[in-house]
Amino acid sequence: MKEKSLTLARESLKTEARAISDIEDYLDEKSFEKAVDVLSTCAKTITCASGSSGIAAKKFAHSLCCIERNAQFLSPAEALHGGMGCIKKGDAVVMVSRGGKTAELLPIVDVCNKKEAILIAVTENLNSPLAEKAQVVVPLKIEKESDKYNVMATASFIATVAVFDAMLVAIMEETGYQLEQFSLIHPGGAVGNRLNQP
Repeated sequence: MKEKSLTLARESLKTEARAISDIEDYLDEKSFEKAVDVLSTCAKTITCASGSSGIAAKKFAHSLCCIERNAQFLSPAEALHGGMGCIKKGDAVVMVSRGGKTAELLPIVDVCNKKEAILIAVTENLNSPLAEKAQVVVPLKIEKESDKYNVMATASFIATVAVFDAMLVAIMEETGYQLEQFSLIHPGGAVGNRLNQP
């Protein structure tokens, strides 16, 4: 490996660590609390995003299922071809877009509002169409991505996952989630073996 490659790899780790630690400084507690309240009480949560943000959104939906919250990921492509039928009045729709104007998401935003779902936006652009039409806006602020061209979803992806994980642990506390519930629905793997030992 080139010496420069290792240097850039170490810089990447520092950049991503900063992206997470910075969240504490800019976290909008009011918006965060409102998002947690909605996600702790709604009948269903639907997450939706494109690209790397979509992967973070999919992981959040899975994590919510793991704490017995009714959740699913909705692909924007599927959403535009009938998939939005899963959205009902009072459901929470969590949408992620750094710029807040991802073309595939904007028609979904309008349908969410027409169906009276509660739209939670996670975005950097507080003046974007997504932020303006959302009922709850959770800000992200990414100084830079960790690749040398500042184009790959690296630090922004890690920060998005960290915000979702912060919501997750808060929801667990708000709903009184118990370890026994997790052991029941997670019989597989090393965690399942450890929790379900007689």
